[in-house]
Amino acid sequence: MFYIIDILGTIAFAISGVLIAMNKRMDPFGILIIAFVTAVGGGTLRDILIGQTPVAWMTDMTFTYVILITTILTILFRSKINYLRTSLFLFDTIGIGLYTVVGIEKGLSAGLHPIICIALGTISACFGGVIRDILCNEIPVIFRKEIYATACILGGLTYFLIRKFPIENDFVFVIAGVVVMIVRLIAVKFKISLPNLYKKQSEGI
Repeated sequence: MFYIIDILGTIAFAISGVLIAMNKRMDPFGILIIAFVTAVGGGTLRDILIGQTPVAWMTDMTFTYVILITTILTILFRSKINYLRTSLFLFDTIGIGLYTVVGIEKGLSAGLHPIICIALGTISACFGGVIRDILCNEIPVIFRKEIYATACILGGLTYFLIRKFPIENDFVFVIAGVVVMIVRLIAVKFKISLPNLYKKQSEGI
């Protein structure tokens, strides 16, 4: 189940990378690079932090094949993907939900404290997107006022909360990932965001 979630997260983030690269009108090589860094960027940083080297995608060629195939299929069927911005948001949301629980599980396997595990989950989920946005000359979503990393943190808290109940680990993974997705979707739907500190400061001045 854990491996399947990792693969699904890779696919979701790869699609997200392809969509934003296509939106920026990059060439095929540029699209592939953006898809790759989006899919494995957060996981690479996570593995380096916990001393797991070579990192996961270097020791398992499945991830490379999955990213390559996903990139090709997304490009070929781009005409079938309506509402580009909606699709990008959807796959990005699925990706952060899946990668949050992957990062948490990696932290647990390394024997780390739950708070650090949640931090690793957030890094896994967010930093591939950070690298993607920087390369595409965008302000990373995590640094805007949108609910993004906060959703990952809430999903991580949910993960450790429901682990206290007699529930199988597979269901714990799914529930925590779904919580991340739901929080993100609700925040965007109802325009919920973190406080705007700059507005308050300007009003004070």
